Amino acid sequence: MNHQIKSKERVAAHGEVFTSEREVNAMLDLVKQETERIDSRFLEPACGDGNFLIEILRRKLAVCESRVKAKQYTQLQYEQAAVQSVSSIYGIELLADNAEACRKRLLDYFTQQYSVLFKSKCKSECIESAKYLLSKNIIHGDALNYKRVDSPDEWIHICEWGFIGKGMVNRRDYEFSYLVGEGEPDDLFSDLPCETYAPVHFLKLSAEAYGEQLQS
Repeated sequence: MNHQIKSKERVAAHGEVFTSEREVNAMLDLVKQETERIDSRFLEPACGDGNFLIEILRRKLAVCESRVKAKQYTQLQYEQAAVQSVSSIYGIELLADNAEACRKRLLDYFTQQYSVLFKSKCKSECIESAKYLLSKNIIHGDALNYKRVDSPDEWIHICEWGFIGKGMVNRRDYEFSYLVGEGEPDDLFSDLPCETYAPVHFLKLSAEAYGEQLQS
């Protein structure tokens, strides 16, 4: 079975071909040090169901786990680093089923690794924070025209999650069109944000905390 395509019809209609695991790892190994940095950000503008993003998350969480086993991290420190790992991963996807599958795939992996490490001590708030981040960072949109597909009149916004100490997170939203427009700054978030929010604890990240309706 060819795991790089779902159907010939989807290939014809959307040019949908998934990158194989071997190719994903070969490409990520070119920036191996960055994939193992908790705060290093990655944006995949045609993320499919997450072949690149799941491997990036796997590498980041492996670093977090190794620090727990080396007694460098407490459970709370792991939770913050793991949530930060999720916050640093972004994807834009044209097809709704792929975007949803990507969110689920990343959350399932996050939950699995967290549960293996801490079993009954796992906090539901930690998993909910990861779920919320994925709802914002994996976007059903068209990276070519900078618009959301689920809300065609809305521009794609990218959230910057800044971890500022004592478990607090600063959120600032940017229009994707400005981030990738002319000039191509070295820092993805060097432009002025279109919206800023009060700091929220990393275990309290939710639509309710930001007074918004959760987008699917």
